[in-house]
Amino acid sequence: MSYTALARKYRPKKFSELVGQEHVRRALVNALESNRVHHAFLFSGTRGVGKTTIARILAKCLNCERGVTAEPCGVCAACREIDEGRFPDLIEVDAASRTKVDDTRELLDNVQYAPTRGRYKVYLVDEVHMLSAHSFNALLKTLEEPPPHVKFLLATTDPQKLPVTVLSRCLQFNLKRLPVAEIAAHLTRVLETEGVPFDAAGVKLLAQAADGSLRDALSLLDQLIAFGGGRAGEAEARAMLGTVSRDHVVRIVELLGAGDATELVRGARALDEFAPDYAQVLDALAALLVRIGLKQAVSDYEGDELYANELLERLARALSPEDVQLFYQTAIVGRRDLALAPDPRTGFEMTLLRMIAFRPAGDAAVSASGTERAARSGGAQPTATVPPAAKALPVGGEVPSGAPGAPAPTGAGNAESSAWGAIVNQLELSGAARQLASHCVLIGRHGNVVRLALDPRSQPVRTPAQEEKLAQALSRYFGEAVRLEFQSVGPGAETPAQAQRRAGEEELAAARRAFESDPGVQGLRERFGATVLPDTVRPVK
Repeated sequence: MSYTALARKYRPKKFSELVGQEHVRRALVNALESNRVHHAFLFSGTRGVGKTTIARILAKCLNCERGVTAEPCGVCAACREIDEGRFPDLIEVDAASRTKVDDTRELLDNVQYAPTRGRYKVYLVDEVHMLSAHSFNALLKTLEEPPPHVKFLLATTDPQKLPVTVLSRCLQFNLKRLPVAEIAAHLTRVLETEGVPFDAAGVKLLAQAADGSLRDALSLLDQLIAFGGGRAGEAEARAMLGTVSRDHVVRIVELLGAGDATELVRGARALDEFAPDYAQVLDALAALLVRIGLKQAVSDYEGDELYANELLERLARALSPEDVQLFYQTAIVGRRDLALAPDPRTGFEMTLLRMIAFRPAGDAAVSASGTERAARSGGAQPTATVPPAAKALPVGGEVPSGAPGAPAPTGAGNAESSAWGAIVNQLELSGAARQLASHCVLIGRHGNVVRLALDPRSQPVRTPAQEEKLAQALSRYFGEAVRLEFQSVGPGAETPAQAQRRAGEEELAAARRAFESDPGVQGLRERFGATVLPDTVRPVK
């Protein structure tokens, strides 16, 4: 039992069956109807867009027994023989295998003879750019002034390699890559005709993977039907193409919006069990961000087969337009640099971390987090629900707040910084939530409200998820539910992170002074002119 591949079975046999390439179809149809058919045509474009197909249809139009027409009958002997590849006056030449000048001369020796059966003798030269320079020279004269019964149809995927002397003798048509929507629509028609059950999302994935080539799309469809056991579903398409589920991509975008670096890395590493192509994951991530950006900019954008309108609406509310643009740019740059990473997974994880690390600090980041982001998503600020107890705040009251972020007095500021550092060390925090606490200064506490001043340079680490973790940890510490309020830190205050950094710098400076004053080091300098490299000195723990 023989089986005909879908790419051959559904190959167009007349211009009305062509998918896309309207600019080429229109020019050829008008030329045929007005009887102004040039003697040499050059069709260029990427693989699988219809170069050879259009050339064969044109040969059929020229040799149809009913006369030169833009709509060949398809039933006469000439039409059927051209469709079957056995018409004697359609000479198809593969230039990739006949590059020598002797092959070209042998071909041209028969140009002068009249057609055997048809009206025109048509020479279809595929991949014509593969001919040698001598072959092109042998072809030039005949290509410029062929006998009236000869037509030349040249096809190439690389027109830049053709000599300008050849280009100037041909009518040139550049065939375009087919849009994803047109490929998907054609695949849907083929599946309906074949009676194969399918998912629209699976068809969309095939259309995207075809990269503008309809022949590649039909070949992938053949493969998918075999892979899925007679079904073209989304899960089967993802498994065959090696792409990850949409749910994983959506989850990554949600974690990016929350700014939760710990969960983001955990989610990225969870993908490793699927052995994905991380370049494709970044492509899918960028494609989703494009749709979110469109939803934010165009209110009536309705989504597509891959991502529903409701999902895009939710993500558009959760992310600021600035974040969407930043994430998209970082994704495509990370996609480009993936080959330079130690391994693809590392490059993918670092790309995600860049998205969080490069978020703008200051007011832009604040506006995209905390209360305003919660308001956009219809949520409320997170509060703790620990039962109240009578545990007092172990600091000396609240710093006067004549203005947000007012500097604290020196003594009180140092005392509060030390007290807050001690509290942070006792909190059950880790990861980004601990980083948030370490970059804050305790302003004071009024009832169940704890006021903190955050270092403006550390705004990206402040997200609703981390605020909630910090509030819950403080609630457990104080024994009652507390709510957090943030403001910018004043110039006179020092966060625990800054205090730790300062202590480390002081310890390093002391170690360098001790090393410089060591008698042995001084003796080496005096006797041998030794030089101390300060960057190599480290304190001994």
